[in-house]
Amino acid sequence: MLHLDDLALFVRIVELGTLSAAARERQVPVSQVTRSLARLESQCGLRLLHRSTHGLSLTDEGDGVLAHARRLLDSAAELQGELSLKRAGPSGWVRVSASTIVAQAVVVPSLPTLYQRHPQLHLDVSADDRIIDMAREGVDLAIRTGSPASDSLVARRIGELTRRLYAAPAYVAEHGLPASLDELPAHRLLGHSASPLLNRWQLGQGREARLLEIKPHTRTDNSAVMLALALQGVGIARMVSIVAEPLVASGALVPVLPDQAGDAPVPLFAVMQQERHRLPKLRACIDHWAEWLQGRQG
Repeated sequence: MLHLDDLALFVRIVELGTLSAAARERQVPVSQVTRSLARLESQCGLRLLHRSTHGLSLTDEGDGVLAHARRLLDSAAELQGELSLKRAGPSGWVRVSASTIVAQAVVVPSLPTLYQRHPQLHLDVSADDRIIDMAREGVDLAIRTGSPASDSLVARRIGELTRRLYAAPAYVAEHGLPASLDELPAHRLLGHSASPLLNRWQLGQGREARLLEIKPHTRTDNSAVMLALALQGVGIARMVSIVAEPLVASGALVPVLPDQAGDAPVPLFAVMQQERHRLPKLRACIDHWAEWLQGRQG
């Protein structure tokens, strides 16, 4: 009889690429992972993985077992979720990936009310500005702007974000503010090194819209560092308003060209692997964030 745990470990071996990576994730010896894989291959009567000095690769039979294993594991997770929902509501761990600034502005502030509503839930928050491989990194939900291109992912819109330009009073005191969009390139602009597309500033809306490809004075690969640079007066930053506006209210930041430089809102999505989007614990998180964001944007 096949064991679900052996199948789950086999799936993670394939997704992570090595036995040692799967062992580290489970915090067990590599020998235990090796025995699990050998037991599964013995029960299937098939070799599932080719092993060589170049690493691991799936056999044709292993590819078929992998597809069935994922379906079995997803069905088991969905059943477990439905049963726990009937007993005590959504429960279990949810691994969430978001940019550092979205994690800071959305995920973290929304946690107290999420836990009040669903006390059996637990979140593991990964804050990183890069686009991650959800399957490889074991992520249940990713919060992203823009819908995913992959057919293996499902996205649900939970809100929207607007980006505007901001600077610190210290920057304004030393360099002044641009009087128009035409003066903006002459200022010290803060750019992204990890996502060059974010250095193409879509400014204004409708007939007044224009695209400015900035030449950054200072760059960073981290949106939280971008905020810190702006707060220290290093330059003018383009940031999401949900983060910046409370700092404007406190006097820590000043809007730059507020009537000219605001762009059109961009949708914010909760992204899931297709086979997991019905899990109650994921639905509970998504519903909560959609409601939480609506209360701050409506």
